[in-house]
Amino acid sequence: MVEVLKPSEEAIEKAINILKNGGVIAFPTETVYGLGANGLNSDAVIKIFEIKKRPFFDPIILHIGKKEDLEKLWKKINKKAEKLIDKFWPGPLTIILPKTEVVPYIVTAGLETVAVRMPSHPVALEILKRVDFPIAAPSANIFGRLSPTEAKHVKQQIGNRIELIIDGGRCSVGIESTVIDLTGERSLILRPGGVPKEEIEKVIGKVEIIKKTEKISSPGQLPFHYSPKTPLKILYDYNEVKKGIKAGLLAFKKPKNKDKFVRIEVLSMKGDLREAAVNFFSCLHKLDEAKLDIIYAEPVPEQGLGTAIMDRLHKAETKNFI
Repeated sequence: MVEVLKPSEEAIEKAINILKNGGVIAFPTETVYGLGANGLNSDAVIKIFEIKKRPFFDPIILHIGKKEDLEKLWKKINKKAEKLIDKFWPGPLTIILPKTEVVPYIVTAGLETVAVRMPSHPVALEILKRVDFPIAAPSANIFGRLSPTEAKHVKQQIGNRIELIIDGGRCSVGIESTVIDLTGERSLILRPGGVPKEEIEKVIGKVEIIKKTEKISSPGQLPFHYSPKTPLKILYDYNEVKKGIKAGLLAFKKPKNKDKFVRIEVLSMKGDLREAAVNFFSCLHKLDEAKLDIIYAEPVPEQGLGTAIMDRLHKAETKNFI
């Protein structure tokens, strides 16, 4: 049975010992809960893939606690990366640059580049600062399912497969980090996330969002991802709601047609995108547990964090639901 501990010196020491011995833990970050292992230990990283049932062609992000750690992970840090690091780290921004030989190919899915970020959650930072290796940490869930923003979400999905979950409370950002590729002349967002494109452009200029690609070079690029077990459909017209079935609604703000649904979860009563992002996965988890026939999800404005929310909804949507 997995042990769930609140943050304490004892819990952190236990987590560090498990990591040093090649084990896997779940711990909080500001984005979602991470499933962590020693990122330089190939055998430990393989356990992450096995626990998550994650395909080996999907790269994993390395997490660090100090900027000095980058020297052994990236061959070179360019000016754009330096500016973004100074502005957004620690925080929900992941940067991709060419890797050094020390980074195992199991982490990068055979690529010569590696994705790295520095989380801002105090528990994550404390652990990272006290180990002498980066922590490979995708979201602590079964691959393709809803990301966990609370310790109970981790326990429900993979609690019987790991030794320890550190319960650091609800994640403050609530959606995964933005992933940006700075290996070429163009600055490419491979996954929208906790740092909006508009904020990045204020620092380094023009940035492009890559929506479709044949090469998977970042987590979250697969066309189907972040899915609840219950079928999900983005609701553009309330006339599309089918009668005679148990339908739930993921509402952006205060809903109007309440009578059409047996369960409603509201992302933000006042329509605030930051609040909506924080509540996104938590609301979906609640709807997914409500034994519904379908979840309808209202679209949100595709600006700022709304771009990341819509990215997750499009990937969670059930394409063949009739």
